[in-house]
Amino acid sequence: MKLGSVEHKELFCRNFLDSHLEYEPENLPWPNLNEADLARLQAIPFWEKALDIEREAGAMVSSYAATVTDPLLHEAIALQGREESRHARLIKTLIDRYSINMPERPPVVLPPKIEPAFTTFGFEECLDSFFAFGLFGIARDAKVFPEALFTIFDPILDEEARHIVFFVNWFTYIQINRRQGFLPLRIVRTLGYYGKALSNLITAFGDSDPSGTGFTATGASTFTDDLTLEKFLSVCIQENYSRMSKYDERLLKPELMPKLATIAYRTLQLIPKKRQQSSIKEKTDKIVFD
Repeated sequence: MKLGSVEHKELFCRNFLDSHLEYEPENLPWPNLNEADLARLQAIPFWEKALDIEREAGAMVSSYAATVTDPLLHEAIALQGREESRHARLIKTLIDRYSINMPERPPVVLPPKIEPAFTTFGFEECLDSFFAFGLFGIARDAKVFPEALFTIFDPILDEEARHIVFFVNWFTYIQINRRQGFLPLRIVRTLGYYGKALSNLITAFGDSDPSGTGFTATGASTFTDDLTLEKFLSVCIQENYSRMSKYDERLLKPELMPKLATIAYRTLQLIPKKRQQSSIKEKTDKIVFD
């Protein structure tokens, strides 16, 4: 299959459309939580931001879909817009059901340039989803909440995976057909968002978040007692592979974050070995020169 061809477009659009799940957030089997689980859920600081992001995404993606003239691309992007809006409804349902304190949200303001906003959002999802897969896996393994809650959100993570697979194929298809030079543009934009994601990750594992609204505010020990950067990257890589392996091998998948994370993980694995080898050498030198 040739990238940028009609066959390519048919494959990534049909794959996206055919894998859509029908459900209504209000009708999902939300579990009853005990006092400890409820307090832990209410203490998580990102619900407000998550709701705003999904509300904005739903409106923005739907608005972009209205500008797309290709019937098949229009159908797929319009479906993504509905799914993003459904994510917002799901988070709002959770907020209401579990009495999470939330101020009134401001109206959504659409960006003036809608296609660049859609493209920017797609790259952000490629980065954010990679780390979200890992955090979800860690929290699930640690049994932070009842399994019933993870069962509800697992398909949502799969929807995010669908979105980013659709996006990288859409972006490639558009760039090739517009003859705009796909690879350099993708590298520049992706590296920019990678820097933002890396900054967030460093903050998550440090104490440089005086506002108390980042990941450290929830306490990394909430998920596991030995959460290290090496373990976090390992789980992200495994969870990403598990979700991406469900898709047709002919489809493109986001590659930069998995590759960078793998390099970082392997480097971290070497550090203790080097220290151990250095320690052994020091002891050997002491024996020899003494």
